[in-house]
Amino acid sequence: MLRADRPVLVDFWADWCPPCKMIAPILEQLEAEYGDRLTIVKLNGDDHPEIARRYNIMGFPTLNLYRDGELVHQIVGAKPKRLLKSELDAHV
Repeated sequence: MLRADRPVLVDFWADWCPPCKMIAPILEQLEAEYGDRLTIVKLNGDDHPEIARRYNIMGFPTLNLYRDGELVHQIVGAKPKRLLKSELDAHV
């Protein structure tokens, strides 16, 4: 999945995390807006702690952007849509 033909944004989140719930609808909007230029996937860090550890996730939400399987950008914490979009636009 991380070696897809387009960038992949992984949303590391948890059920108990209010900021994760805040950005969930924003990520859905961004997924629709970016269309086939970006894939967004969600990974519950509580359900898959071994994966979160492997990617050095220290808090939720953490958004990792991968291109060709390599981490190119990381966003930690909830941010407004305009800031998320600005950070993503630099890489997508």
